[in-house]
Amino acid sequence: MRRAEQLETIRRKYAALAPLLNERTRRCWAATEAQTLGYGGVSLVARATGGARGTIQAGLREIEQAGAGTDVRRIGQPGGGRKELTRKDPALVAPLNELVEPTTRGDPASPLRWTGKSTTKLAEELRKAGHPLSQRSVCRLLYEQH
Repeated sequence: MRRAEQLETIRRKYAALAPLLNERTRRCWAATEAQTLGYGGVSLVARATGGARGTIQAGLREIEQAGAGTDVRRIGQPGGGRKELTRKDPALVAPLNELVEPTTRGDPASPLRWTGKSTTKLAEELRKAGHPLSQRSVCRLLYEQH
């Protein structure tokens, strides 16, 4: 099969699979395609998929590690991802409680608190006070505080 035909075949395969792949499976799939092509396979797959050669080479290393018995179930690196809001901004909980407390309703003996302010209003007031966060983050923080 000529290189042009191989390129088109890889493009069709990738177009069919791309919606189903996450970052890791995309990398490993591209690496196995490159392996089957032999010399020049990494460049050809990179051209066909629009991926970086380094990404495909990382996939090749990952496949080798899997064969060596290394745990490769993780998609990202340990410690990766977003940090918790209260970790990034430890002073966030106190201002939130100060905003909620004056409008709290219900039985003081009950652990459940009710507030007259919406989470959208609470988020706006916290942003004005220098704590950038969304309405959903306010919901999550209130939930975590029971």
